[in-house]
Amino acid sequence: MKKICVVTGTRAEYGLLQNVMSRINSSSALELQLIVTGMHLSPEFGLTFKEIEKDGFDINKKIDIILSSDSPSGVTKSIGVGILGFADALESLKPDLMLVLGDRYEIFAASTAAMISRTPIAHLHGGELTEGLIDESIRHSITKMSHLHFVATEKYRKRVIQLGEEPDRVFNVGALGVDNIKNIELLNKEDFEKSLNIKLMDKNLLVTFHPVTLEDNTSEHQTKELLYALNELDDTSLIFTMPNSDTDGRIIFKLIENFVSTHKNAHVYTSLGKLRYLSAIAHVDAVIGNSSSGLIEVPSFKKATINIGDRQRGRIKGNSVIDCSPNKNSIKQAIEYSYSNEFKEIILNSENPYEKGGASRSIVEIIEKSSFKDLIKKKFFDIGTI
Repeated sequence: MKKICVVTGTRAEYGLLQNVMSRINSSSALELQLIVTGMHLSPEFGLTFKEIEKDGFDINKKIDIILSSDSPSGVTKSIGVGILGFADALESLKPDLMLVLGDRYEIFAASTAAMISRTPIAHLHGGELTEGLIDESIRHSITKMSHLHFVATEKYRKRVIQLGEEPDRVFNVGALGVDNIKNIELLNKEDFEKSLNIKLMDKNLLVTFHPVTLEDNTSEHQTKELLYALNELDDTSLIFTMPNSDTDGRIIFKLIENFVSTHKNAHVYTSLGKLRYLSAIAHVDAVIGNSSSGLIEVPSFKKATINIGDRQRGRIKGNSVIDCSPNKNSIKQAIEYSYSNEFKEIILNSENPYEKGGASRSIVEIIEKSSFKDLIKKKFFDIGTI
């Protein structure tokens, strides 16, 4: 059997990978190996590796790389610690293929170790642009270290090929997040409220805001502007999810905690998990912040996304996404517009550009058919030959 080593470092990554992992587990040709790292092992972020174990997955290795600092120096040191840990893990597990998703520094560390150990890499969600983040460079770097590519749209497929990857190794399978929506039974309103111990109001917003890591010291200012806008929404239930362990993430953490402590209509959760998060989207009026989920998953619910600032600049967006600047007045105007009859009509006729369906199944079927020994030596594909 082919040993497939899946790496996950955040609750969001795990939520997207869960169906893929289940299909690998049930495959007669594949054996699942699982490495958890990053936020999964941090008490500050909820020790979410326990959720993975509760779901029935065996964790082969735990690689703790989060240090006590979210400064650029601290994140850089975390990458170094991660490379050391993944080097030992790969030597022990000896996988036939490493499967990674996205663009975070934990995944960069894992991919670097795999490349040096001559372990083929399959990369999910490459070719995307997020021009406000260091993730942009990390994502493209992982693409160049990888050997199989599973992308979410045809435009992203062309971009990976533009980076020199061979076309017959790049597959447009659609977005994993949309795949999850089609394969999960969401909580009804009563069960959702009970799971969070809250009571929804007539109006409800889901808020997820992360640092813009290519901007210097903007996290505090931008978060305050968001909270200034939300401060006036006494008639609205506000459900916050906490940011990832990015540079300056703890600043956002503290500001949100302080806001929730003084607003009875606001609630904060370190980790909602896949079921509660997707259920939340179904029961709120709009999602507000700068998370990729607002562009990829939310449009499938025919709900508004209020996308703040430059964090997702460059990513493909549907008509249900409202872009606004990271200042109080622009955010307030976007929220008001999301409730307008004009925009409700736009949403009804909008489509999700990431909605293809069957991503998890396609990924596993392609991996089952692949000959890994032929993957490790790559050729640079010159687009001039197309």
